[in-house]
Amino acid sequence: MIHRFLVLCLLLLLSFSTQAQEIEMADRLRADGKIWVVVAVFLVTFAGVILYLIRLDTKISKLEKEIMK
Repeated sequence: MIHRFLVLCLLLLLSFSTQAQEIEMADRLRADGKIWVVVAVFLVTFAGVILYLIRLDTKISKLEKEIMK
């Protein structure tokens, strides 16, 4: 299940890059070199959400096993 989710996320990210438009704010951030700060914040946030969901899934699976006993 995790593999399917990761593939889905990868395909979703790739589809965003193909539909990218020229945005003045993004051009300015690139010119100033601050775009990497935006990318880093996005990646840290995304990784945090993914880790939270994996941890939550593990806890739910553990509770389901305890209930079935």
